[in-house]
Amino acid sequence: MAWDLLLSSDYGLASLLVIVFVIFIAAWFAWFFSRKIREDQARSGR
Repeated sequence: MAWDLLLSSDYGLASLLVIVFVIFIAAWFAWFFSRKIREDQARSGR
């Protein structure tokens, strides 16, 4: 029943979109900060 509501109702699809968006943003932030940390370490000579 929960999967039916998630995939077939308007509010379920909106919730699914928000969940996917939050996961995407979390992955992007992890990649972005990781890249900045590596750049800063390379710049400081570590």
